[in-house]
Amino acid sequence: MATMRPRFRVPRAIFDDPRAGRMLPAASVALVLALVLVIILDPGRSAVQASSVFGGLRAAGEPAFIAGHRGDRAGAPENTLPALQAALDSSMDFVETDLQLSADGVPVLIHDVTVDRTTNGTGAVADLTLAQLQSLDAGSWYSADFAGTRIPTFAAFLEILAESDKKALLELKGFWTADQVRLVTDLVRDHWVQDRVTFASVDFTTLDNIGEVGPSFGRAIIRRDLPRDPVGLATHFGAIAIITSPRSLEENPDAVEKMHRAGLGLIVYTLNSERRWSDAVALGVDGIVTDRPSLLDEWLAATAPET
Repeated sequence: MATMRPRFRVPRAIFDDPRAGRMLPAASVALVLALVLVIILDPGRSAVQASSVFGGLRAAGEPAFIAGHRGDRAGAPENTLPALQAALDSSMDFVETDLQLSADGVPVLIHDVTVDRTTNGTGAVADLTLAQLQSLDAGSWYSADFAGTRIPTFAAFLEILAESDKKALLELKGFWTADQVRLVTDLVRDHWVQDRVTFASVDFTTLDNIGEVGPSFGRAIIRRDLPRDPVGLATHFGAIAIITSPRSLEENPDAVEKMHRAGLGLIVYTLNSERRWSDAVALGVDGIVTDRPSLLDEWLAATAPET
């Protein structure tokens, strides 16, 4: 786990100065301003709140937001523009997708470390250039109707995201340096969708780098198993939420309440059955990542409490 980063606090003496009410010397003013800047730019702090990103924190029994897992995989091959467009065209709130870098440093959308499962090619994503990746067929494995579908670039996804009013959960797969993170944050800003993007990662150093490069972006920690102190973990990395497994919630059902008391969100993945949906909603989770977003949307509508 990443080492604890020391936090800079404004000395109380500054506020207890007996000269309060008088004009402070220029040097003192400069010191206060410098300390304030350190606090504002502290990469461990998030400039956004979970409630604003997720449309409020849910109470037990309240419908969670829906995130289409790698787009809408029920109707198109995962992490392709058809699947992502279908998710954006639906009534769901979020689309979830995965980012990796090509050998020549271009962010692309693909889940696996290799291209073997979801294309007609072989090899590691990181060893193939963008041209090589986009020469592959990423649709035929799913259906002949999608033959010739390509691995999309992150920029291409942002173009269709910008045309919608939806939000995106973006998982940075593996380890990303600060410079690599900057590639994607710059693209997000170029498309003016920074208020609709939340970055997520399982890698603690990558989370630190997201905070360093883009402290104004929401970020979430992905943990298969919840720690004993989920609030402490999220707070340390400036995360607005933890994304976790249903089994972990079964073992720690009070985690949702703990996170909510701290103003933090909890999202659960990847739930594809009515029983799982029902259990998650009963606990008051804020979001559900699913491969069946349209069916979940119908189920939530049918089971929502009458008002």
